[in-house]
Amino acid sequence: MEYAIVCLGNPGAEYELTRHNLGYWTADILCRKLKCGLKQGKGDYLIGRKKLRDESLYVVKPTTYMNLSGRAVSQLVNKYELTSNQVLVVCDDFALEQGRIRIRDKGSDGGHNGLYSIIAELGTTEFPRIRLGIGPVPPEVDPADFVLAKIEESAINTLRELADRASEAVIDYVTRGLGFAAGKYNVKPSAPDELMDGADRPREV
Repeated sequence: MEYAIVCLGNPGAEYELTRHNLGYWTADILCRKLKCGLKQGKGDYLIGRKKLRDESLYVVKPTTYMNLSGRAVSQLVNKYELTSNQVLVVCDDFALEQGRIRIRDKGSDGGHNGLYSIIAELGTTEFPRIRLGIGPVPPEVDPADFVLAKIEESAINTLRELADRASEAVIDYVTRGLGFAAGKYNVKPSAPDELMDGADRPREV
């Protein structure tokens, strides 16, 4: 089976060390572990291919800005004739506590513009995703400013470790399935705002 691991972020050096680029970080770590290089794909994305046991894995970084991520995903799905269930999206989530991972087989956009764009382009919420906790957003801070601000030195190591664990979660997802990966990496919700997959969360812009 083929899997496309779509890791979200914003292109450009100015966004490299922002929380919104944790998906990109995960892609880079995953490529290093798998010895898989990225090259320009047939669309608005970089792509690398690796055989993992009996599965074909595509590591993908959209080269659009975050709010146009769906365009790259649509191009990818059409090019490789994938179903939405073969697309695993990796992205940050400001409504999850920093350092936590949540793996789901479907859900709302949860206020995330990248997920919103993908849902709009694919016409479905039924695609798996790995969400990486970067919250909470400090009081009186706009979520858009928070996710695009440069990460403080005190948080860099924690978030790099999170991206590393996310890369391991991707490998477990591909080789052992969603149920195994979710059971290993998910933590039961402990706060009301984490219920319903973020349906009532504020949007980041």
